[in-house]
This record gives sequence, C-alpha cells and structure tokens, in this order.
Amino acid sequence: MTLNEKASYIKGLCDGMELDTASKEGKVIAALLELVSDMAIAIEDLEAETEELRDYIEEIDEDLGDVEELLCDEEDDYDDFECDGDCCNCDEECDIDLEDDEFFEVECPSCGEVICFDGSIDPEELACPACGEKFECIVDADDLKALDEE
Repeated sequence: MTLNEKASYIKGLCDGMELDTASKEGKVIAALLELVSDMAIAIEDLEAETEELRDYIEEIDEDLGDVEELLCDEEDDYDDFECDGDCCNCDEECDIDLEDDEFFEVECPSCGEVICFDGSIDPEELACPACGEKFECIVDADDLKALDEE
C-alpha cells in the first residue's frame, strides 16, 4: 500500500466515525488528515523524481565510463614515458617510439631537470618527473625547441 493509499484509508476511517468537524477536536483531526494526505502526495512525487534521477545518473555514469575507457586507451602509451637520449641529452631508456611525434623540452624551475613532452600534454600543467613539482610553461619558439628539429 502506498503512502497516498494509507492516508486515504485513515481519512476514510475518520469519515466513518462521523467526526464533528465543527468541534475543536474535529477541526484539528480534519486539518491533520489533510496535512497527512498532502505530505503523502509530496513524498510520492519526490520518490518518483528520485528514481528518475537515479536512472539518469546511471546512464551518465555508463557514458562517462565509455569516455574514460577511450581516453585511458590513448594515454596508456605515455604513462611510463622515459627518455632514451634521442629526444634530449639524458641517458635513460624510452619504452615508446618517439620518431613520429613532435616533442619539446623544458628545464624544471625547481630542480633543473630537463623534461621532454609531446603535444598531447598540456604545457600549462606540467609536472616534473624528478621532483614532482607542478609548473606552467608557455610553448613558444623562445622558451622551447621542437626536439624533432635536432
């Protein structure tokens, strides 16, 4: 039985008792019955709206999962990026092919480490792999040089 049906049932019981709505007690009981009925309708409306929103959120979550899966697949190639000396002057080994992409290098303002990055990384949100310091840089010809020109 729904809340609205329960409120109607209680109202029917009171109607069957033939309460005198002119008396003080009868007025209070009638007002309470009307309040309970209004509250039952409001609660049922909220429950229906909540269920609709829950379904919508689940759809959005599934769509977001698809987007994350697509984006993570593209970024996986660069998650373990290490430099092999082809893109800059360090002696570490890379595990990805750097031949076809345009790469840049910049010096970390905190520790002085030379950082290599490609066009897929936002230069305004760089993080130094050596010290972990985040910093911004502007990609222009004066501050950075394209590594594929070397």
